[in-house]
Amino acid sequence: ECKLEVGSKAHTAYGSGTISERHRHRYEVNNLYLEDLKKAGAKFTGMSPSGQLPEIIELPDHPWFVAVQFHPEFKSKPLKSHPLFAGFVGAAVERRSERQNSDQATPTPQPR
Repeated sequence: ECKLEVGSKAHTAYGSGTISERHRHRYEVNNLYLEDLKKAGAKFTGMSPSGQLPEIIELPDHPWFVAVQFHPEFKSKPLKSHPLFAGFVGAAVERRSERQNSDQATPTPQPR
């Protein structure tokens, strides 16, 4: 189980404040580095029920940087993608649209 920060990309993708995901690893974020990571801009937007272990890390200034400690691919199906995969694709489509719109607003240089 994982508690999500309201307003985070993960929370928006899931549409829920608490999720359950499948873990299959023996690694964790070293809590000795949490403050350094926060100072560098990382946000811990998903935490274990105890609040002691980060499960999801995001970079708020990035279009879609969502790192997780679990395996979303285990719950994804061809016709029903996992919420994080759908969110990633949505962010990519939005970013492409923004870039195309800014390209149209910029005049093309004319040859001399």
